[in-house]
Amino acid sequence: MFETAFALVRPLLGALDPEQAHELTLRSLEIGIHPRPAGHDDRRLAASVWGLTFANPLGIAAGFDKDARVIPAVLAMGLGYAEVGTLTPRPQAGNPRPRIFRLNTDHALINRLGFNNGGHAAALARLLRNPPRGIVGVNVGANKDALDRAADYVEGVQRFYDVAGYFCVNISSPNTPGLRDLQAPRALDDLLGRVLAGRSQAIAAGKPRRPVVVKIAPDIAEADLEPIVTVLMDRDIDGIAVGNTTLSRADVSHTAAGGELGGLSGRPLFHRSTVMLARVYRLTQGRVPLIGIGGIDSGSAAIAKIEAGATLLQFYTGLVFEGPALIGRIKRALIDYTERQKLARIGDATGIGAEAWANRPIKA
Repeated sequence: MFETAFALVRPLLGALDPEQAHELTLRSLEIGIHPRPAGHDDRRLAASVWGLTFANPLGIAAGFDKDARVIPAVLAMGLGYAEVGTLTPRPQAGNPRPRIFRLNTDHALINRLGFNNGGHAAALARLLRNPPRGIVGVNVGANKDALDRAADYVEGVQRFYDVAGYFCVNISSPNTPGLRDLQAPRALDDLLGRVLAGRSQAIAAGKPRRPVVVKIAPDIAEADLEPIVTVLMDRDIDGIAVGNTTLSRADVSHTAAGGELGGLSGRPLFHRSTVMLARVYRLTQGRVPLIGIGGIDSGSAAIAKIEAGATLLQFYTGLVFEGPALIGRIKRALIDYTERQKLARIGDATGIGAEAWANRPIKA
């Protein structure tokens, strides 16, 4: 029924400016207009990670709900978790509009939003006022004009410590000048040292240990990937998210929108991000849980991410083009896969195709 409704409203959303369409979606969720799946998830979909139990591995990626406005509704749609943000200490308007562009033929988006959000205080107030019943990750970033960007990340961890299921340190957005420089090994080591020291202070104060995940870009050169992963492993990071949007325009049709500046998400990102995921899995030898992100818009894409090394999954652009029924279709595909492969749970497939994926080339 809801799938039919989405088919009817999709032309309206497509006729609107992408940001207007997104705002309309958020307002609909705020008043409770969303599908509500019946029953509980099949236990074969469950994942136990960082001492948390995810009913299924599917999560909404950061960027969908930047300000923690609709987390209860998102979780009620049947997702296993949600990630809010990216959140910066002070409110930030982001880059000038227009800053989101649809590539309908490619099932892709280009955005150059620039961490637009209402800041820590507003999002924290919402999460405290309406505590979500489920796992919520908090994606933290730095203000564009911050003099000490690492301090902004530390502040994010400290401010949201009591409401976050885990933290995601976002150093991979291409839309904040210089942000990806924090992926350089020396800068990354310094950043993580300070973030983890902030967590240690909370633990010393008697609070539980919150997992810290680092989100890296899919554009890292292969020669640079191992030193970055070495820093993450040496710092005993809890998880790695692979990855964010890409600056590459490989596999994008030659349209006017395809030439816009910003990060590309959606179907054309799938191959690049999955190869990168598999290479990270190989470098970590499967010892660190990975979140697979980029181009998940079908059950087969979700399965490929898991085989390449993902324990958890995130999507956003796929929902823009496929609608909320995509959630149920992916979960059914994962159950069918476990039955065909005679697996006790979907997590048993994590990494079984990583070597093959890691050896595939990535187009420039």
